[in-house]
Amino acid sequence: MSPTTLPTGLDHGHVTFLGAGPGDPGLLTLRAVEALANADVLVGEHEVLDVVRTHARAGVAVLDTGPDPSAGTQPGTGTPQLAVVDGESTAAGVPALRDAAHLVMEAARGGKRVVRAVTGDPGLDAYAAGEMLACAAAGVPFEVVPGIATAVGVPAYAGVPLRDAQGADVRFVDARTASERCWTEVGASDGTVVVSTTLDSVAAAAGELVAAGRKPDTPLTVTFAGTTTRQRTWTATLGSIAQTLKQAKVLPSPEGGRPVIAVVGERSAAAQRDQLSWFENKPLFGWKVLVPRTKEQAASLSDQLRSYGAVPHEVPTIAVEPPRTPQQMERAVKGLVTGRYEWIAFTSVNAVKAVREKFEEYGLDARAFAGIKVAAVGEQTAKALVAFGVKPDLVPSGEQSAAGLLEDWPPYDPVFDPIDRVFLPRADIATETLVAGLIELGWEVDDVTAYRTVRASPPPADTREAIKGGGFDAVLFTSSSTVRNLVGIAGKPHNVTVIACIGPATAKTAEEHGLRVDVMAPEPSVHKLAEALADFGLKRRTAALEAGDPVTRPSERRPGARRRRTTT
Repeated sequence: MSPTTLPTGLDHGHVTFLGAGPGDPGLLTLRAVEALANADVLVGEHEVLDVVRTHARAGVAVLDTGPDPSAGTQPGTGTPQLAVVDGESTAAGVPALRDAAHLVMEAARGGKRVVRAVTGDPGLDAYAAGEMLACAAAGVPFEVVPGIATAVGVPAYAGVPLRDAQGADVRFVDARTASERCWTEVGASDGTVVVSTTLDSVAAAAGELVAAGRKPDTPLTVTFAGTTTRQRTWTATLGSIAQTLKQAKVLPSPEGGRPVIAVVGERSAAAQRDQLSWFENKPLFGWKVLVPRTKEQAASLSDQLRSYGAVPHEVPTIAVEPPRTPQQMERAVKGLVTGRYEWIAFTSVNAVKAVREKFEEYGLDARAFAGIKVAAVGEQTAKALVAFGVKPDLVPSGEQSAAGLLEDWPPYDPVFDPIDRVFLPRADIATETLVAGLIELGWEVDDVTAYRTVRASPPPADTREAIKGGGFDAVLFTSSSTVRNLVGIAGKPHNVTVIACIGPATAKTAEEHGLRVDVMAPEPSVHKLAEALADFGLKRRTAALEAGDPVTRPSERRPGARRRRTTT
């Protein structure tokens, strides 16, 4: 029996206590992803839910046990107002996580598959053990899916190994609950100490270690928002960390109470962090990059940007609508089935989608392409066809464009080609390059409007303000229309924003709109464009380090932006 399968014949449900890791969704285990895909109910704090919910199925119930961000604080106390959980508000000052046990049991008694998600690993969570005991007492079956412990995962992302070749002792301390005896024991040892604390309590924890016997010049690293693209790490000593954080201007701040991981010890490799800091040294680490495409169009591009450390933000600049007169498309699809065409050429993912929707309307599937040669303008279009169940016969071997497709397209040969006609479903604003080229090669072309492109609605006000105010570090323009439409619906990007264009025509349009083009793709490919931006970011970072300047993002240099001195 699979661990996520409910026991046969039992009325109660099943609970999975799942470790969500330190923050990076990519650190979820395969077993965690499987459990999430089968869950009926997710229970956890909102930050944990943000990590796991993308792997949950549609329609899953989400129960947030954390403080309500919109509730503010208890008057005069600074204590967060706690969320209303299952119809009942928690008492002031009592962590809302305590109510998770009630939520878990209620859902499980209703026969649901419940995933109780916690930060890090369930074995180190303050309340998970009690919730497990409650399940055991009630006869509710449960399982534990371990996760990467925050105290281990964060130092790894910060480039701070916890042990060296000599196998130094490693101690873990939660400063929020540590006793005087605990501080005395770790202070007397010479091993590595990993301290879980908060940003505004780091100096106090350092003082406890010094008072317990550690030397003030003992190396120390402090990592905030570890494993996420907001991660920041400071290197100092026990005696200097307070001054280091003050100079970095991070205290006092609203985030002072947020968790951090501090690693203390001579053998903690703090001195080697310049060489080992792989995550924060990514070429676009922390860059907020505007991608003027829909989430569906931008999926692989956004994944590529994340691999460089960037934070992609998709903003659609066009919307796709059906043609005003669908009869032409209907006749073409019927002709496809009756053998009117030798070839069908797809010049975009949207064209694939339009034909697929028309097929579904008529009860057809990919088998209707039998006997017809299929061409795709590039790799993304080809992937959309494969997802439809169609393997394209022709994809450009060189430039992924209409011109590149024509380079490889065979001329019409009446001996080998029984039919001389090509079906070309495309946008209403497409250029005539492909049509003219196919006619020159001897083919007849049914040039059919499969969809219309219209300007999208403006993005939310905060996004528009970020675009015009320099809140984005870079924007990727993948066509001239994305330039015109973005400026039209959201305004012109701030002059500190790095402008990256897919080709000369797009760059010319950007310049006509008063934009300075900083990056040009070496070839017209969105992935080459992302690579070019990453190369630009790496050169910018290297130049700053060689000059002895702090490494900053473009948005941090705009007027009014807070300058930060960070050790990276």
